Amino acid sequence: MRPILLKGHERSITVVKFNFDGDLLFTASKDHVPSVWRSENGERLGTFNGHKGTVWDLDCCRFSRRLITASADASAKLWDCETGECIKTFTHSGPVRGAAWADGSNMFATISDPFVEHNARISVYDVPENDDPSTYADGPRLEIEFPKIDGKRVNATNIVWLNLNEALFVTFDNGSIRLYDPVTGEELDEFFPHEKKINRVRFNRNKTLFITSSADFTAKLYDVVDLLHLKTYKTDRPVNDAVISETKDHILLGGGQEAMSVTTTSGKVGKFETRFFHLVYEEEFGTVKGHFGPINALDINPNGRCYASGAEDGYIRLHYFDKSYLDMKDPVPEETVDGEDDVDDDDEEGKDDEESDDESD
Repeated sequence: MRPILLKGHERSITVVKFNFDGDLLFTASKDHVPSVWRSENGERLGTFNGHKGTVWDLDCCRFSRRLITASADASAKLWDCETGECIKTFTHSGPVRGAAWADGSNMFATISDPFVEHNARISVYDVPENDDPSTYADGPRLEIEFPKIDGKRVNATNIVWLNLNEALFVTFDNGSIRLYDPVTGEELDEFFPHEKKINRVRFNRNKTLFITSSADFTAKLYDVVDLLHLKTYKTDRPVNDAVISETKDHILLGGGQEAMSVTTTSGKVGKFETRFFHLVYEEEFGTVKGHFGPINALDINPNGRCYASGAEDGYIRLHYFDKSYLDMKDPVPEETVDGEDDVDDDDEEGKDDEESDDESD
């Protein structure tokens, strides 16, 4: 599996995302300039210039017409995907940590970090595609503040809209997940899947399953409807990102040791590889090496033929799967029929008796 190396960023990669059709790959890093690439051959199609800080997150709309980016310069920007032109800038009270389009692509939500006296918050903006951008409001339609817990500020790490825009799904650095009503701002539910920070959350395409990646060395698979914990994938390093394959029952995990201690260890010890787990059996069955730092971001193409990984080393590796992987059938454990084991044992005993008779002769 020979990767295509995408060299377009000068600093650590923060996010990699395929669009809905899988023909474009959007990437962002700490160098302020998000990029878009053709996933077929790794050709860079263009950049989105305008941010003055790290771009923490981005999201492309359903038909790849508009892009929203979230940056540490306390702004979210709306871009035209075709021209790379900035349509509008939305100013926030603090660094913007995440952004997500709603179903229908006529509104989006962002999460921002606390700054000075401002608490962390969710902001929901209306940006109807058929309206003139000059008519878009500068401020959000809805703001939801996160109050302090026991005197400590809580930071949101990811935001996603659930199906039919029924709720806003938000993960936090204390290991919790909360659901909010996108109309009233009311908190609908809260639960704690992890003990430490949730680095990333990813959904499958139908939004029936989601997987969380945490600093507590685990990734957990949940059912969206009942918020039921299904599986746990354990590693020996912090997990920075995990994705669910659309075509196989596989999970891809990326991570490694913390970035600040990378210089003291070699690539082998740091464990900077993508790890493949079986979704059902929770077993690790393969790894793909190559990066020189912790993997910060992963995404798998919706067609299941390739995946992209971005790391602290500033490189994005676009891996096309070999035919052997695409044709591979997952082993199905056979159920033993009652009495079958006993028969096998009897046969083996019979063979042993025959062999001992032959030797005596």
